[in-house]
Amino acid sequence: MQATFISFLVALSIQFPMRMGVFSFAGVANYALGAYTAAIVVVRSDEIVSPVVSVGAGVLVAVVVSLILALIVRRLRGLYLAMATISVSLIVQVIAFNGGELTGGASGMFGVISDLTIGSVIVVCVVAAGILTWTERGTLGRRIDAVRDDPELAVSMGINVNRYRLVAFVGSGVFGSLAGGLEVLLRSTISPVNVGFSLVVTALTIIIVGGYRSWVGAAIGAVIVTWLPFYLQAMERYQQVIYGLFVVVAAIFVPGGLLGIADQARRRLVRRQLEHEDQEAAAEQDAGGAAVVDAVGASRKEEAR
Repeated sequence: MQATFISFLVALSIQFPMRMGVFSFAGVANYALGAYTAAIVVVRSDEIVSPVVSVGAGVLVAVVVSLILALIVRRLRGLYLAMATISVSLIVQVIAFNGGELTGGASGMFGVISDLTIGSVIVVCVVAAGILTWTERGTLGRRIDAVRDDPELAVSMGINVNRYRLVAFVGSGVFGSLAGGLEVLLRSTISPVNVGFSLVVTALTIIIVGGYRSWVGAAIGAVIVTWLPFYLQAMERYQQVIYGLFVVVAAIFVPGGLLGIADQARRRLVRRQLEHEDQEAAAEQDAGGAAVVDAVGASRKEEAR
């Protein structure tokens, strides 16, 4: 359960920018910043630190770094932006490796004791889902779709695309640092190995399997990616092969993720209902027209008589 909800937040740190057309992997760097900041605050403090304070400090650091990063890479798009943000994540990992006593070096930090519970993590995830639901509906949701699908058209409609890109980086910082801070307080340890490139692969796999158009896709992907390896343990040495094939098949044949399949099914159902209603309306119109013609014909016969 812990891994599922943390994976959900990590996936949101990449899924949220992608919804705005920002192909950024800075969420992994934000995860590391949030985790190490929270760990440093707890371990270096002489008094018991509230989880709100330690995690909040990590979020603040990640947001500041995200704002600076957004200004530096504001002209990059697509693959170039992805490579730049992956580089930032690797740089943060190198800093953690060589941080000496501050970060614990290659061994990491231990004894990050806190009274944080899984219930608090669930509350954070529910609040995050509620906020994202608000951004996916109404006028705001349509604006975000326009920024992602056609930035030039969005600019012509008076939408400040650069502002939305900035919000994308800030949102990535918030979700990524929340995931890192909550994870380190639950596990009580953090090391550079936990914030490496493998985390990028995990987050991207979650989005590919679940879908990137909504937080629901991230939730679906987090459940599958977290629990599928557990149920594949019986396959022993074939576990990784089956898991890899599952991801490849999802990427090739289900580009919109499992959520995309559900959306397509819903649209087909709505389309069929509309077609059925149109056919019924046309049939009623034809029946009404035929009745009018019959009435006119009968009237003319009476006049002729």
